[in-house]
Amino acid sequence: MTDIKAYAIRRAALLAQMQHGIAIVPTAPERVRNRDSEYLYRFDSYFYYLSGFHEPEAVLVLVAGVEPQSILFCREKNLERETWDGFRYGPEAARETFGVDAAYPIGQLDEKLPALMANQPALHYAPGMDPDWDARVMRWLNQVRAQSRVGTSAPQSIYDVRAALDEMRLVKDEHELDLMRRAAGISAGAHERAMRATRPGRMEYEIEAELLYEFRRRGAQFPAYWPIVAGGANACVLHYSDNNARLEDGALLLIDAGCELDGYASDITRTYPINGKFNGAQKDVYELVLAAQAAAIGATAPGTAWDAPHEAAVRVLARGMIDFGLCQGSLDKVIEAGDYKRFYMHRTGHWLGLDVHDAGEYKLDGKWRPLTAGMTLTVEPGCYIRAADDVPKAYWNIGVRIEDDVLVTKDGCEVITAETPKSIAAIEALVGHQ
Repeated sequence: MTDIKAYAIRRAALLAQMQHGIAIVPTAPERVRNRDSEYLYRFDSYFYYLSGFHEPEAVLVLVAGVEPQSILFCREKNLERETWDGFRYGPEAARETFGVDAAYPIGQLDEKLPALMANQPALHYAPGMDPDWDARVMRWLNQVRAQSRVGTSAPQSIYDVRAALDEMRLVKDEHELDLMRRAAGISAGAHERAMRATRPGRMEYEIEAELLYEFRRRGAQFPAYWPIVAGGANACVLHYSDNNARLEDGALLLIDAGCELDGYASDITRTYPINGKFNGAQKDVYELVLAAQAAAIGATAPGTAWDAPHEAAVRVLARGMIDFGLCQGSLDKVIEAGDYKRFYMHRTGHWLGLDVHDAGEYKLDGKWRPLTAGMTLTVEPGCYIRAADDVPKAYWNIGVRIEDDVLVTKDGCEVITAETPKSIAAIEALVGHQ
């Protein structure tokens, strides 16, 4: 399946669900970083999922019915602007390259949309996502309503197009899975590079630089999120981002980092000793989290509830916390009372895809949804032990998280980041060895 066919199949699937009406899906705007400098551009995920088109100032319009249409609005060719900003497809080349039925200059959007909306029974877009777009769509809608005396009708129903797209995005096609496996491979290499570069006395940002270098060296366009490179007590800060502390001998380093390749994210966490050798307490906590992850991965299969991997991880972690003297009482009591949450306060995973926290509901009709083949998610248990008077001193400031990306298959699951070193033996053989 070529890229064009993959996007065309998705558009056709959405059109079939719509049955009648018109959908409007804009891409993301460019964002100013400061004064006249802009952030590196990144398209809107919904728009890209349906089009594969990566330029700014673009809108995809889908018209359902007897003769369904896909129409792209994009920037015109402009050789002067291309001298400053780079290549633009222009409508004609975009239509041919991306397989849409028609393409027009973005400057014609306000002119053509009211005519395309006329006599359509329903409007599908993303209300509330952007107030400027809300105002623009309502303006088009009112222009159509103003034509009622000449027999033109406006859409009577408005649907949030994200609801249908979220369900579609939950199950990945082969084109998506190929990109996600490639992203996983790049990120695995970056983590291994970071392990080799780690040693006492280096700075967290030096290891961050190794990750970012390997991402870009191997063709990834962006980090999927800013890397967490957290040494010692910083590993107990879930969203640590300063990455500016010195790596201390005898402490652990937690790295949560993944690249984005052609829009698709990877998300990997590894924790290891800065000096290359786990001490006793570090090894105990690491093996506990590793066992919790194994239990969660073992509970990841088609037909099991979304919450099953989390529950499996919690039982292993809570048992270990009792053994370490971090929690008191029976296993059932510790879980029921939520005492374990002091040391494990987040969920065990999230959807993964075009967004690192990808689209899709976790519950249906108030119940955890069942997993199905083609879903991709992370499995990332952790244990974070801050210094406190009621905590055994040997465990102070130990923070461990182990995270992999997992594909649900027809008979179980596939860990697509499995090549990232994770066993104690593999880690100790790598850390600090160039």
